[in-house]
Amino acid sequence: MKKQTIFFLLLLLITTSIHADEGMWMLTNLNKQTRKAMKELGLQMNIDKLYNPQKPSLSDAVVNFGGFCSGVVVSSDGLVFTNHHCGFNAIQQHSSVERDILKDGYVAENYTQELPCEELYVRFLLRTEDVTQRILREVSLLESEEMRQTLTDSLIYVIQNEVYEQDSTVVAIVDAFYGGNEFWLSVYQDYDDVRLVFAPPTSIGKFGWDTDNWMWPRHTGDFSVFRIYADKNNNPARYSADNVPYHPPYVAPVSLDGYAEGSFCMTLGYPGSTERYLSSFGIEEMMLSQNQAMIDVRGVKQEIWKRWMNKDNEIAIKYAAKYDESSNYWKNSIGTNNAIRELGILEKKRGMEATLQRWIRQTPTEREQLLHLLTDLDLAYKKRRSAARAISYLSEAFMNGPELTQLAAIILNFDYEAEETALVSNFKKILKQYENMDANIDKEVFAAMLKTYREHVEPEFLPDFYNTIATVYNGNDQAFVDSLYASSKLTTPLGLQLIVNDSTFNLIEDFAVSVALDVLMKGYEINNSSMEATEQIVRGERLFNAAVRRMYAHRNFYPDANFTMRLSFGTIRGYNPYDGATYNYYTTTKGIFEKVKQHQGDTDFYVQPDILKAFSDGEFGKYANDEKGMNVCFISDNDITGGNSGSAMFNAKGELMGLAFDGNWEAMSGDILYDPNLQRCIGVDVRYMLYLIENFGGRHLIEELTIR
Repeated sequence: MKKQTIFFLLLLLITTSIHADEGMWMLTNLNKQTRKAMKELGLQMNIDKLYNPQKPSLSDAVVNFGGFCSGVVVSSDGLVFTNHHCGFNAIQQHSSVERDILKDGYVAENYTQELPCEELYVRFLLRTEDVTQRILREVSLLESEEMRQTLTDSLIYVIQNEVYEQDSTVVAIVDAFYGGNEFWLSVYQDYDDVRLVFAPPTSIGKFGWDTDNWMWPRHTGDFSVFRIYADKNNNPARYSADNVPYHPPYVAPVSLDGYAEGSFCMTLGYPGSTERYLSSFGIEEMMLSQNQAMIDVRGVKQEIWKRWMNKDNEIAIKYAAKYDESSNYWKNSIGTNNAIRELGILEKKRGMEATLQRWIRQTPTEREQLLHLLTDLDLAYKKRRSAARAISYLSEAFMNGPELTQLAAIILNFDYEAEETALVSNFKKILKQYENMDANIDKEVFAAMLKTYREHVEPEFLPDFYNTIATVYNGNDQAFVDSLYASSKLTTPLGLQLIVNDSTFNLIEDFAVSVALDVLMKGYEINNSSMEATEQIVRGERLFNAAVRRMYAHRNFYPDANFTMRLSFGTIRGYNPYDGATYNYYTTTKGIFEKVKQHQGDTDFYVQPDILKAFSDGEFGKYANDEKGMNVCFISDNDITGGNSGSAMFNAKGELMGLAFDGNWEAMSGDILYDPNLQRCIGVDVRYMLYLIENFGGRHLIEELTIR
């Protein structure tokens, strides 16, 4: 056989061998092949009880938590389990130097002690509907990508509005799937009164902090407990002292049986974003632009934050949630870029694209339309390369860097014509940001961002205020920053209120606002310069996605994650990270003692003596494993990504075994390519969660659960 033919058959084998444990599947679109795979792996419950818009089902217990995580309802009085890092911001907002519940943990002894969380909500999926044909029949003949997108947006608005007109209490969202080749409508119900019930100390909930983040073996008790409240008719309602615990149609039962290697495991949640069908050109841009910008910029910002946090406990509390959120995807970007290189992801993707190009040439109907698809896509990405890199660094350095520019940008875009209730609510949110901002720290960050951005982009991408620094301030960044923070009214909440209340004040005259305007204008200019290339990329990626699916028509495709509810399934199992090393599929409290000793003096691994003593005593009762020890975390080959944090991990009977909270370092490129031998979902064991709840004063919460 010719080498080309062998290579083609090898690639075909690789790309069509979809493992049963790969994929983030839509519950409304589980085909026979997927259902069969689940049963063969060990699923015991009726698949039709996973999702049923007409009857209570397992999916009714799964929530989108706050728009950024997942969670699961575990009691008939609306208790929700989610990750500690998902509830971290809410826990931080209720913390102070005098009452540091981040450090000490928290348990509400009754309903009146449950703490309201103003910015939190949970979202339940009611139903989904395929609206692909309704949209595509209107837009498929349009040649212009801009016109196509404009009409698509209009049709989406019409469809969503139709649902809203029938029931104004629901939320309707139409999402694009497969690169804009399919569209599905999801109808949700939001509950806005969510209250903090239980949080372990951060020595448990964040054990290992940045050092252990994205790593296995793991010993982090990453969970927290909230409760959903509703009005007296069980309907959604804004916070009120008159609200009562929400009563769900379905409650997830909890299992104390544990698991063994090879046990079936399924995860239900809201994964945020994957790029499994992105071209190699898009992957390369992601590495060099978004990921590298996060690595370079956030590393500088976080070093400043961390230094101040280590010096002052009040600062540590103020900046805890911001630091946690920033560092999470900073480390993710480092790991992703490393994994792409080490696992040869670009080479594998290019090999598949070479196969696609041959198939296009050999297929007359495809050749006529797509002969130059890949070369055109490559050229479009090259045209956008410098602009894409610049916009990534601009966004990280100034719109995600100093909080002063973020506040100024919000003020510039503030809707002063909104209804009074919305106006007051939005203004309160802005004032809330000041509570967790320190001007001295922000000044240091701003000066560092000026230098960092200048070092990583071409001069043409510098905002206009860089000219001011060069001419008025003789190139002295610090002098510019000192002047900015000394003169802007936006550095304090009082100054903001003066601006809002003074009708004669010209907003643009404020120094910080003018700087933010320079950033926004430069961003607009950069985006505008690459608009044509961007339209070509959007069109090319859509056609590329569809062509791959046609070439492998026999393959069981799942759509990329897009924060709609998804099911992943697989088995509990360990892995071999590198030659000669084997990782077990679970960890125990023994590993906590080992890490505390290994990292002696490191605050990231500090655990209070009374907690260590409780672990040492070994009185784990009904929550113990078969060896009378305590499991802490476990891993499965379930396919997850960001947004899955807090997702329920169910056994074969649909009983809760734990909560997903992380992925593993060796497979950080998993959003682009799933590797069944390496990729693992890290979960916290529900038995460890219940043991901690019971031993930290939450026995009354245990009594609410359905435990099997």
